[in-house]
Amino acid sequence: MPGGRLRHEDRQLIAVGLAAGDGYAEIARRLDRPTSTISREVARNGGVRGYRADHAHHATSSRARRRRPVIATAAGAGVDAYGRDPEAVREYAELFAATMVGTGLPRTASRLLAHLYTTDSRSLTAAELVRHLQVSPATISKAVGYLEQLDLVRREPDPERRYEHYIVSEDVWIQAWKNSARANGNWAETARQGVELLDPATPAGARLEKMREFFQQLSDDMSGSGPASAVQEDAMTVLAALVHAARPLTTDQLATALAWPTARVTEALRTADAYKPFTDPVELQLVAQDTYAIATPRLNPAQLAALDQTAHETAEGARSEVAVGQTDLH
Repeated sequence: MPGGRLRHEDRQLIAVGLAAGDGYAEIARRLDRPTSTISREVARNGGVRGYRADHAHHATSSRARRRRPVIATAAGAGVDAYGRDPEAVREYAELFAATMVGTGLPRTASRLLAHLYTTDSRSLTAAELVRHLQVSPATISKAVGYLEQLDLVRREPDPERRYEHYIVSEDVWIQAWKNSARANGNWAETARQGVELLDPATPAGARLEKMREFFQQLSDDMSGSGPASAVQEDAMTVLAALVHAARPLTTDQLATALAWPTARVTEALRTADAYKPFTDPVELQLVAQDTYAIATPRLNPAQLAALDQTAHETAEGARSEVAVGQTDLH
């Protein structure tokens, strides 16, 4: 029944759909359920790769048995002190955690960080985390230690009691960014050592040199250091020039307009093309040999046609006003 609880058979169909590579929306249509129901179900039961129907069904039943009573409003609805549905908050925390798991963070550490980040309390103790996450104290200690190494969580002793509070860092995402940049730098350095050992003229050395260039670029981009920043500025300038021109231009035409050497324009175009995922909402497009234009992938063909029609009507209206003005002058 649409909107009711998922049955074991429903969860088996979800598992089959995920294994086949189907999206949440497609699975939801098949089960006649909201897409959000499927996404929450998968997120809180192992994610796309770890979802198992039997385990999900058992885990959901267990959660239902141990669910704690919540504050009741005058209308009788179960809400927390801020008027929110506690179950929806818990489901979101699991979705938050599943997203972090997808980036490579261990599952327990992800759940702990998600819980700290979505709690209204400034901090939580180990006992509170054990109760909320339903894991052992040793598991909590191990996850906290891991997150401490990444500077994502810190401990704060309670001066009046013998236990510690765990607090999520205020700049947690900046720290995550720095850690990622540092990791990319380590990969680049490791590859550099391999290049020196194997000789860049050999196939293995050349392969490692490409690896070094890739990770060094990522590290420089994320840290905002190195020559990559100047190259990115050039790429943005080239994109801005194409947007302003509103028509395709060749490399030579861009070089003349910007008063740059052709090699500089070529490198800027190469960078702009490589960074298409980050130049949203526009991207560089090769429309002919050595001729470039701006594409707008966020807009579908119907939207583009409607905008073109609007521009045409506006231009026609402006021409009509000019013609009327000239007639009045005569």
